[in-house]
Amino acid sequence: MSFQVFGIPVSRGVAIGRAVLVTSSRVDVAHYFITDEQVIAEIQRATQARDEVAQELEALKQDLPHDAPHELAALLDVHLMLLHDEALVGATRQWIVERHYNAEWALSAQLEVLARQFDEMEDDYLRERKADLEQVVERILSALAREQGRTPSDAASVVQRDFAGEDPLLLVAADIAPADMMQFKRSVFHGFITDIGGKTSHTAIVARSMDIPAVVGTREASRLIRQDDWVIIDGDAGAVIVNPSPIMLEEYRFRQRQSELERARLARLRHTPAVTLDGEKVALHANIELPADATAAIDAGATGVGLFRSEFLFMNREGELPDEEEQFLAYRAAVEAMRGLPVTIRTVDVGADKPLDRMSASELRHEHVLNPAMGLRAIRWSLSEPSMFRQQLRAIYRASAFGKVRVLIPMVAHLGEMRQIQESLKKVQQQLTDAGRAFTKVDLGVMIEIPAAALMLPLLLPYVDFVSIGTNDLIQYTLAIDRADEAVAHLYDPWHPAVLHLLATTIAQARAADKSVSVCGEMAGDPLFTDLLLAMGLRSFSMHPSQIPSVKQRVLRADASRLARLLPDLAASEDPQAAVEAAFSAVRRNH
Repeated sequence: MSFQVFGIPVSRGVAIGRAVLVTSSRVDVAHYFITDEQVIAEIQRATQARDEVAQELEALKQDLPHDAPHELAALLDVHLMLLHDEALVGATRQWIVERHYNAEWALSAQLEVLARQFDEMEDDYLRERKADLEQVVERILSALAREQGRTPSDAASVVQRDFAGEDPLLLVAADIAPADMMQFKRSVFHGFITDIGGKTSHTAIVARSMDIPAVVGTREASRLIRQDDWVIIDGDAGAVIVNPSPIMLEEYRFRQRQSELERARLARLRHTPAVTLDGEKVALHANIELPADATAAIDAGATGVGLFRSEFLFMNREGELPDEEEQFLAYRAAVEAMRGLPVTIRTVDVGADKPLDRMSASELRHEHVLNPAMGLRAIRWSLSEPSMFRQQLRAIYRASAFGKVRVLIPMVAHLGEMRQIQESLKKVQQQLTDAGRAFTKVDLGVMIEIPAAALMLPLLLPYVDFVSIGTNDLIQYTLAIDRADEAVAHLYDPWHPAVLHLLATTIAQARAADKSVSVCGEMAGDPLFTDLLLAMGLRSFSMHPSQIPSVKQRVLRADASRLARLLPDLAASEDPQAAVEAAFSAVRRNH
């Protein structure tokens, strides 16, 4: 039966493929693809774990006291029967052989299939046997975890390996942590669907960086969609179509082909300088998460890296933070890959929806904070861990010997923080000089993502060389909206007059002080905002590499001076989005 699920569109385009449900059982387990050579060994792992559980159950039966209720022995018999049922054993083996799932994933996938069958049974007694099945599978998963030297709960991350299946695969999950999303960078998945999340949650941001369709905030998708269902992701409308009809399938395949043609056309703009019709040069930088992403930035025609999110070097490490040398090598790799173009490295921005695997001592004291978005995160966390902060700064400064490097500080709100930062910078420079380490001048910038920072910008500007506006958090904090909460996602409004006022004021004040200013939040990569930001005087944008071509096309068609003359009237509008679209489209038509 075909049905639709609706959520929040976060990455445009159409994806068609088979559903892959991750962590669908009650026990979190590792999910990864295995190679052809590993199939037999993985089947043996599953078989050995099942045999181990069978021995445990038989031992329990033998150890039952003589006066034990008859029902206990009968229950153990039911579990033993389920343990050897071909519907579980044979199908699990099939997942391993045909889909190349690891044993844990194969068991979880088949549990999902069988659990739904139990749910659809009319007989109450049979329907309640689902709990027995879950208990049996959990025993097998525990046996597999013991064999790997871990517990099921600490093996929840999803690891990708090379896999060549016949059908495209779409990932369906209740949620995907940002650190896990990073492992999907070059994965087999062609699209993502999650139950929770908002338009600018970091899961959504990484999905956009991969340039594949994604819909989040669907609430029930992971429970409604079954393993191996045919699914269409409409990343433009935020719709998920499950088991589509042949007519609908053909319509979306046509849309896929049209989208591919449009991408090919935009790709031809790669080497075209981003200059407006009236001759204003515009820098289009790239946001990256890992050094390897610099290649995609160059391929997209980026004029530099406007935001290197260094926190992703700190994630998925089982609590072991990268040392100075490892960070230096990563930063140097990105700098060298950019071939002399500037690289802006943001100091680690953990907290809120980007926690580390293991909290430091200072974080442990705050692990039960009610609102992590307003807690110990970003520069607050760095300043609470001064040795870690200086270690990262030393690595960044050392990388400056290999190209143009800038350092960006997130979530600044107090002048006292700026003074502490400058003290740390001076100490780091002295340490490197004493150690004979090479480095060059590194420009210092702050992210304007808290309304307080925007309002006190004139006081901050003497301390910095440049300003970068993080619109994602600026919107969140200005409107008091948790950007990862789908329950209030409809209130997250980048067109809100207060947000636009802070943007325009920040850009104007930075330009007046002769300090460079850029926008590195999601607004920078949305062509709907390009004309507006140009009108405000912005001449530096930073976005995901995949978004550069469409924004460049908008820049090439814009007349910045004419757009700027329209800005005062638009600022007074009750509906800025409608006013901007009407006014700026009229300007484009006149050209």
